[in-house]
Amino acid sequence: MKPVTHVLSYSGGKDSTALYLLGIEIAERWASRRGQTIRVVFADTGNEHPETLDYVRDLPRRSGGPAIEWVRADFTADFARKRHYVAEHWPADGVPDSIVSQALEVLAEPTGIPFLDLCLLKGRFPSRRAQFCTSELKVIPITEQIILPLLESGLAVFSWQGIRAEESPERATKPRIQSVGGGLWIWRPLHAWTIDRVFAIHRRHGIEPNPLYRQGMHRVGCMPCINCRKDELREIARRFPDHIDKIAAWEAIASQASKRGATTFFHKENASGDRSAEEIFAGANVRQAVAWAMTSRGGKQLDMLRMHEPLPVCSSAYGLCE
Repeated sequence: MKPVTHVLSYSGGKDSTALYLLGIEIAERWASRRGQTIRVVFADTGNEHPETLDYVRDLPRRSGGPAIEWVRADFTADFARKRHYVAEHWPADGVPDSIVSQALEVLAEPTGIPFLDLCLLKGRFPSRRAQFCTSELKVIPITEQIILPLLESGLAVFSWQGIRAEESPERATKPRIQSVGGGLWIWRPLHAWTIDRVFAIHRRHGIEPNPLYRQGMHRVGCMPCINCRKDELREIARRFPDHIDKIAAWEAIASQASKRGATTFFHKENASGDRSAEEIFAGANVRQAVAWAMTSRGGKQLDMLRMHEPLPVCSSAYGLCE
């Protein structure tokens, strides 16, 4: 039987931390067995909160677990191809010269921020229906930089994923274990776990969850996530306004690479059709999204109480403040 390397995909979130801690426990059982090793990988998207990055860096020391390797997507070669495509095809498609020129200028070289570079290449931000960020910024870099070299060296690889069935109907359909072929297996050991069990393994190891979970965040992988909820966006705007400023700056930059001349971080269902790029941007940019997040249910009346209430020291969707 081939030696096996177990590759744990880590994000700094509650589920992947549970996966990491489970890996510690399983590795202890393997202590007397040869040919079983664990590697933990974090894909840096460039859109994380600094507290998440600090949490990732410090977890091995606090837990006594394995080191965490970092990977990043590099789109340098893609930028060259994109510039060539824009110069050759956009004028023929009737794109105004001014938009072609600004796209070629902003695509001159990568920014070095993987998330922003990906949006420049796509000419848009990800959305619920086109969530290319996960595959391009996490799955592909981990596969190309870690998993494929292991397979090419003759090892079998078990890729651990920290998804749980109760998170969504789509995730519930995923098998707990599956063969991909070529010596690669996908294993989802937390598939049947409840959220209580996730936090229980944190407590068993004396590991506090990512501190952002006590600051009103439902998700901590990106700051913000394109799928963040209304109340979460409100908390981000109140607690971390610099991240709203960051997204506003990215919208201005990415719009220069858009064939339409504008793109926004959050996508509104009616932000299309015959509306101009300026109208779409004015109605759907991140600051408009924050303004909506400050409204009461229905999205039409400002919730003055919530807007001006003091920030709670602890706010958790998972009961971590109790």
